[in-house]
Amino acid sequence: MSNLLHHPSEDALLAYAAGTLDEPTSVLVATHLALCPQCRATVQAAEAIGGELMDAMRPTVPVSVTADDLLLMIAGNKPSIETTKVRSDIRFDPAANSNMADPLLPQPLRAYVPGGVESLKWQWMGPGVRYARILNDKSGAKVGLMRIASGTRMPHHGHEDEEFTMVLSGSYRDSFGIYRRGDVETANTEIQHQPVAEDQGDCICLVVTRGELKPTGLFARVLQPLMRM
Repeated sequence: MSNLLHHPSEDALLAYAAGTLDEPTSVLVATHLALCPQCRATVQAAEAIGGELMDAMRPTVPVSVTADDLLLMIAGNKPSIETTKVRSDIRFDPAANSNMADPLLPQPLRAYVPGGVESLKWQWMGPGVRYARILNDKSGAKVGLMRIASGTRMPHHGHEDEEFTMVLSGSYRDSFGIYRRGDVETANTEIQHQPVAEDQGDCICLVVTRGELKPTGLFARVLQPLMRM
């Protein structure tokens, strides 16, 4: 059983199992799976059930399976689909994960940061906060690492779109909980928060963003340019 308290949504796990999750979110989910036996079991079960049902369907055209379709299949309802199948090749490999050159970075994240965390060029986002982009997706989503110095309080902010944050080192807290290595926080346009790095060394996180962060309060206009990823 996993000791983690915060996980990707069930929809994200099922989409990952179906191979229909976009690359940015797949990177985060696969990295989480490297540290979370509970979610690995969920994905493996979904893949097994989906595979058995797909074999029995004998489609006459290429098949595309979405997370909703996989849920229907598991429930015993066969979807009717006639579109091209698109799969993600970002998968968690337990064997590769056991031989980590940089223990901070689970596999497959190491493929995006081959030189390790210390090789990255960090962008200054304000006192105690650094950011390094590791992937730009054609959809506009961005994947990067954020480094928050121990004890640093980030500006209070909202979000233009979805944001997924997974802790790789250290921990942080906000009004929704405490997040440690492997934990994932999901935010959207309705969420406003102020992450604070715990006093346990720098907090390094894998962050997937769509849109920009939106600082709130009196200094929002001043902070906005600094918080662009």
